[in-house]
Order: sequence, then structure tokens, then C-alpha cells
Amino acid sequence: MKNSARVMHSISLLFLLLLLNGCGIPASTETSTDPWSTMDSILEQISRPAFPDQVYFVQDFGATTDGKEDARKAFTEAIKKCSSEGGGTVVAPAGDYLINGSIYLESNVNLRLEEGAYLRFSVDPAHYLPVVHTRWEGIELMNYSPLIYAFEEENIAITGHGTIDGQASEKNWWPWKGLADYGWKPGMPLQESEESKYRLIRLNEDRAPVDERIFGSGTYLRPNLIQPNRCTNILIEGITIKNSPMWVIHPLLCENVIIQDVKVISHGPNSDGCDPESCKNVLIDGCYFDTGDDCIALKSGRNQDGREINRPIENVVIRNCQMKDGHGGVVIGSEVSGGARNIFATDCQMDSPNLERAIRIKTNKVRGGTLENLFFRNLKVGQVSEAVVKINANYTIDTKTELEFIPVIRNIYIDQINSSKSKYGILIDGYDATHPVNNVHITNCRFEGVGEGNLIENVSDLTTSDIVINGVNWSWNN
Repeated sequence: MKNSARVMHSISLLFLLLLLNGCGIPASTETSTDPWSTMDSILEQISRPAFPDQVYFVQDFGATTDGKEDARKAFTEAIKKCSSEGGGTVVAPAGDYLINGSIYLESNVNLRLEEGAYLRFSVDPAHYLPVVHTRWEGIELMNYSPLIYAFEEENIAITGHGTIDGQASEKNWWPWKGLADYGWKPGMPLQESEESKYRLIRLNEDRAPVDERIFGSGTYLRPNLIQPNRCTNILIEGITIKNSPMWVIHPLLCENVIIQDVKVISHGPNSDGCDPESCKNVLIDGCYFDTGDDCIALKSGRNQDGREINRPIENVVIRNCQMKDGHGGVVIGSEVSGGARNIFATDCQMDSPNLERAIRIKTNKVRGGTLENLFFRNLKVGQVSEAVVKINANYTIDTKTELEFIPVIRNIYIDQINSSKSKYGILIDGYDATHPVNNVHITNCRFEGVGEGNLIENVSDLTTSDIVINGVNWSWNN
């Protein structure tokens, strides 16, 4: 049986490397037995954007630092001038800046927030009109502008050691979720309504053109905080981001993205820390997440839009990050209809009684998608409230559609995960016996303080080696 398992494992590795090579990632003959070696090939494809030496100070364009006068116009004019003159760095020195509306980033501009610079964004929805082309939970639409936005730009950055505060709270954006914990009361507007979220879902299912999906004023779909949309060569580095209306950092349909040494603190509903969606070649490195939803969630569009645009989230490296509160540490889904492939997460720390899972993969028969070549290694997990590893192909469905797109989940490698407290160690819920999660390898893991063991259903080719749960060696016997 052991020799047979080794043969099957070698065949799986060969098949996986052929898949990776087909995605533009070379498979070296010297490292062909180690699928992790492809992570280096991805990193070689990711590069930092470069900017000319010109510097533009926002004070020279009329910005004040007392936090009382609107500085948006000064930021806008500085960015426009910088971009029109070939690019450079727009600098916000230490001070308090009130921003009444969106900041639009343009090509070849690095917006640098120096230490002590504090940007406070307005919470008046009218300040984020007119509507712009964006996505809301994976669906294309015209909606309120993200607080910091770019569309079809290249070579853009937000750097420095300043702070961006969306100022979202139970008194403004967050009640739109419709939950009493976030300030909602009966009679108040909410996103979970026929006029807002469910109308958008119907438009998605009916394949309505984006220019007919007009939301914004009179609807209650909260904007993201930072969204480069259809951009290339993006750097977000060093800053602290707080209190987002919804998703915090949301690169959408972008290529060559670096998010490094960023600190995210936002405990509102759907306050995902970083959601690269339908992006290629992404590095998330050395970041800190303390969030009200998933810390990092990788996505590729929802339902019809995800399938028709057909842009997977691919070639992603997550390393050296710290996750505190959140629904999941590293998550793939649930808006993943365009697929996910070649995802690597390594050398991260996750620990909080308010962190529900360390690794989470989630989709369902409406989302569908092919999720493959997923690698998790050397994760130090303290306490999580549910499972250390959760793979769920039957995630909650919130639409009445009868369409069925059965997800494919395969080629998952989990190695060197140590945890100290959880309800489950491993929780796998494949779609059904005919469409199981396939080719999963879990090795060299120590799960302590596990309350209810493992719960595994509908999986094929699950290989385990050197797994200890509550001090006892454990192996999978199907």
C-alpha cells in the first residue's frame, strides 16, 4: 500500500507540474519533484513599479493639515499634474487631512503618506458619486466609487507610514448590512433587499449589460476602500488602513500586484482585509490583518459574471503575514466562479479566539469554478474557533437560481501546520460522492487542543503523513 501511495503521489506531482507549466510557470527538471519550487517562478514574474524622481507636495496645491477643510481637491490636482508631467511621487506630509470623496489614482503616480499623515474619508455617500464601474461581491455594476480608486491605469502606488481611515462605523456605512450588531434597527435601509443586493444578483443571472446595472444613490451597496480596477503594476506598502465601509484592499482584474508591510484594522461587516479578485501575479508579504471578515480572501467573480469574464485568481504568493480576528486567515472563495490556481501561502501566524478558520476553501453549485494547485506550508496557528483546515464545496447559497455549476477542487498540499486549539483539525465537505475534493496531501502537522477531531466527507486521493492530533498519531483510512 505504501509503494502504491508513492506511485500515485508521483503521478499527481507530474500532472500538477504539467498544469503549472500550462499556466506560464516553468517546471525545472532539477526541481520537478517539488511543486513548491514553482513559487519562486511566480515571484520572478512580480516586480515593483518604478517612478520618476519628481515630487509634488499636496500643500502646494492647497491642502491643509488641520482636518477641517476638504483636501480632496488638492490631492486630485497634485495627482493629475504628477501624471501629466510623466509621473513621480505625490507626498502628503504629517498632518490631518479631511477627504470628502474619492481619490483617483493615475498612471505613474506614487501617493506617499509620510509618517503622521492621517487621511479621514467622508462618510457621506453622496461624496462617492457619480457611480463608477466596479464590482460588488464579485458582480459587475455601476456603484458608489471606492474611496481610493483607479481604472485602467498602470504603475500606481500608495506607500509610506501614514494612515487611511474610512471612518466607517455603526453610525454610517455599517448598518446597511442589516445587522443589529452593526447599528441597524427596524425601518432602516439595508443591502439585503429586493431593490439592492437581490436586484443585482438577478441582473447578473440575466446577463444584463453593466451600463444597465446602475446602483449608487437610493441603493445600499457599500463601496470598498481601495480598489485598483483593471490596472497593472501596483504597489501598496507600509500604510495602516482602518474602518472600511466593506472590503478593504480590493485589486480587481489586475496584474503584477505587491501588497507589503500593510496593517489592516477594520471590524465592520464584510471587512475583508485583502481581496485580490481575478488578478494574476500577486504578492502579499509581511502584512497584519485584524478584521471583521476574512483576513485574505482570493476571488474571481460571482456566478455568471465570473464565468463569462473567465479570469481566475492565479499565481499568488502569501508569506510572512499575521492574522488576528476574522472569519478565515487565508481563504479562497466564495466568489470564485472564474477559478483559482497556483496559490501559495507560507510562513504565516494566525491566532485569535475570534478567528474562525486558518485555511478555508469555499464554493458551491452556483459559484462553481475550478480551484486547483493550492499550497499551504509552515503556518503557526494558535487558537481558532472552528477548523484549522476547512474545505467546503457546499457553501451557503443565497439565490433561487436552478442553474448548477459543480465546482472542481483538486491538488491541495498542506504541510507543517501547527495549532494549539480548535473545534476541528480537518474539515472537508466535498460536493458529493460523485464529485469529491480530489488529490489532497496533508503532511507533518500537529493539531493540539482539538475538541471534536476531524470531519471528512466526499474526498478522493487524500494522502496523510505524520499527522498528530491531541498527541496521537492519525492517518486517513478511506
